[in-house]
Amino acid sequence: MQSRRADLASATWRTSSHSNSDGGNCVEVSDDFPGLVPVRDSKQPEEPPVIFGTSAWTAFVNDIR
Repeated sequence: MQSRRADLASATWRTSSHSNSDGGNCVEVSDDFPGLVPVRDSKQPEEPPVIFGTSAWTAFVNDIR
């Protein structure tokens, strides 16, 4: 996880393709920040997202596949 702060006011969020269609358990990510992957809970978008470095996020995604 990165300790750098990013200004996420301009972030465009997309819902994970693995989130269910009834609106529950949704994870959103933003692809707008080179080197960083902000991740948030779509049910609580006002909460601060968790920000991963690109390599950590890639490793996480590969591990859960």
